[in-house]
Amino acid sequence: MDKQTQLELEAAAFRRLQKHLMQDRTDVQNIDMMNLAGFCRNCLSRWYQEAANERGIEMTKDEGRETFYGMPFAEWKEKFQTEASAEAKAEFKQSHPS
Repeated sequence: MDKQTQLELEAAAFRRLQKHLMQDRTDVQNIDMMNLAGFCRNCLSRWYQEAANERGIEMTKDEGRETFYGMPFAEWKEKFQTEASAEAKAEFKQSHPS
């Protein structure tokens, strides 16, 4: 496989993951993703922002989130985020002590 095809396939997989998380599974909370997988939508938006910054494209944390979420983060939270359970908060605190 040539490098361009690999890049295109990786980009397609990323877009599919983004669609899955942003449209198909809005019921899955970020804290649950962090507890189970060690990353969440915010991590993905930060990695997107960092990749842009590494390439000389100025992008703030909020701009990265809005690009990834497809809307301002505050709007996403209002529409889809629910209060985390005490169990989820305790698990997160244990697995992410800092």
